[in-house]
Amino acid sequence: MSRWRPPSPTSTAIITREGFERLKAELDHLWHTLRPEVVKALAAAAAEGDRSENAEYTYRKKQLGEIDRRARYLSKRIPSLKVAEGAPADRERVYFGARIELENVTTGDSLLYRIVGPDETDAKLGWISIDSPLARAALKKRLDDEFEAELPGGPTRFVIVAVDY
Repeated sequence: MSRWRPPSPTSTAIITREGFERLKAELDHLWHTLRPEVVKALAAAAAEGDRSENAEYTYRKKQLGEIDRRARYLSKRIPSLKVAEGAPADRERVYFGARIELENVTTGDSLLYRIVGPDETDAKLGWISIDSPLARAALKKRLDDEFEAELPGGPTRFVIVAVDY
C-alpha cells in the first residue's frame, strides 16, 4: 500500500494585516527563541551517552523536527500571502474581513462570524475561512439578503442581519 495522497486543494492566499503580523511573529519566535533552546537541550541530551535508549534525545529530535517543519512552512507561505488592507467601498456587502451576523432561517439562531484567510481561522472566536462553504455562500450578499449554504448537516438557509468591517 502506497503512502501517496492527492494534493490538498490550494487555499486562498489572502490574510488580514493582524493575521500576517501574527504569522511573522510566530516564525520569529520559532526561529530565534524556541529553536535555539531546543538545540541546546538536544546537545545536552546527546552528551549523556547512548542515544538509542535516551528518551530525552528522542523527544528533542522530534521537537526540533516539528519546529523546523513549521518554520519551513511559514517561510514559504508568508511571502505568498496578500494582505487585504482597508474596507470595501460598499460596506453593506459581505467581502473578505467582514464581521457578519447571520440568522438561521429554520431555527432562528443568531450567529456571529468574521471572514478571514485560511491561515488565521479560529472557531472559538468565530473566525471562518474565506474558503469555507458558509463564507463562499455569503460573499457579495447584501444586508437583509437570504442565501443557502451547503453545510455538513445539509443545506441551511441564512439571512444577513448585520455587516461590519
